[in-house]
Amino acid sequence: MTADFLGEEQANVSPRLTDLSIRFWILLIATGIAAGLGAIVMMWVLRSVQHLALNYHTGEYSRAAAHVSQLRLITVLSIGGIVTGLGLWILRGHGGTGGEPTDVVWNRRGKLFLIRTLLSGALSEITVALGGSVGREAAPQRSGAAAADRLARYFKLTSAERRVLIACGAGAGLSAVYNVPLAGALFTLEIYLGEISISMALPALLSSAIATATAWITLPRHAIYSIPTLPDASIPLIAFALAVGPVIGIISAGYVKMIAWASDHQPKRWLLILEPVIAFTLLGIVATQYPLLLGNGVDLAQFAFIGTAGIFTLLALTVLKPLATALCFRSGATGGLFTPTLSFGAILGTLLGHLWNLFWPGAPMASYSVVSAGAMLGAAAEAPLVGAAFILELTRTSAGAMVPILIAVAGATLSSRHIDMRSIYTARLTSTIAKTDKKPTQPRQAGQ
Repeated sequence: MTADFLGEEQANVSPRLTDLSIRFWILLIATGIAAGLGAIVMMWVLRSVQHLALNYHTGEYSRAAAHVSQLRLITVLSIGGIVTGLGLWILRGHGGTGGEPTDVVWNRRGKLFLIRTLLSGALSEITVALGGSVGREAAPQRSGAAAADRLARYFKLTSAERRVLIACGAGAGLSAVYNVPLAGALFTLEIYLGEISISMALPALLSSAIATATAWITLPRHAIYSIPTLPDASIPLIAFALAVGPVIGIISAGYVKMIAWASDHQPKRWLLILEPVIAFTLLGIVATQYPLLLGNGVDLAQFAFIGTAGIFTLLALTVLKPLATALCFRSGATGGLFTPTLSFGAILGTLLGHLWNLFWPGAPMASYSVVSAGAMLGAAAEAPLVGAAFILELTRTSAGAMVPILIAVAGATLSSRHIDMRSIYTARLTSTIAKTDKKPTQPRQAGQ
């Protein structure tokens, strides 16, 4: 990677609004539709494999895992490792997994390959469906970006327009799969483009809205998480946010370093077939006692928001979830990090909330989880607005905790940046791009 990308002074990558052609806006609409359809297809793959593996139909995936025999659960995870390893070995032997959208946008080089991206996306969803502790959003995010790249190159958009369209496609795919149009648009702006401006907000919002509406053809319209409406923030909750924000930032920096290490030490050649089997089998053995570790973390976050577990169970899940995610990435598995990171923050928040209530009670347990989840996501992604918006849209009942969420996100992001400038996105890029003596970072935001 070039020094421009790796330095801390990366310029914004977006053109002005007046530089965007009519052709760009037409292709933006097409990109939104393609991203929404891609999300539908990827979720169909995920659900189909889950049904076959664990007789899962509705409700929580972890409950289905808990109701099968231990032998079957371990066997399913072992098969997941075999499929993951063989699939990646085949893809990498035939040109790779389709390209990295962040590298194309930030570093202004390379291109994305639609067919390979779709195949690797399907493999990623199969990995999640068979228990891998990685996010399901990577596949629709990358398929949306790859569709945008194909359209941009076919219709000969300018280089600047192409990068914006790819960024919008990625954010649109994320919006569609989680039904979070505003957070998806902010994801485009804050993570991909590094700029919050009218010029870029309009295409980001439009593509995310179109993709989300398209996905409603088959995907749910309701919020991902179900929690009671939170009351207005109390003094104990605001104090909690002030106190734990910097702590979560420090933990987030350690988590990012662990993900970076796992990505940098992924297996090569024939070990790519062997190591996922070992890793997934080990995860299956642990999951016989803690099935909430399986999958992308949606069930774990929901469990954290309810907050009914004992402190020792919460402590075990808080420690094991990030380790399970790092283990899967270390084995070579591909997938997202948004939901695993959010679920890690949520279960950590429930644990900290229990401890906080011993000294200063006064807020529902879900409030502590929501505040911590937003803080962890914002700090780990180096995107505070995205972290806050995601937790608000994913629950739709946590607006009462908005002030503590913002306080915790700010504190966590500030403290994490003092330790490590990398995010969960730039940390993973180091495994595929040449190293330099500078720390990788995503584009700087306006005014940063």
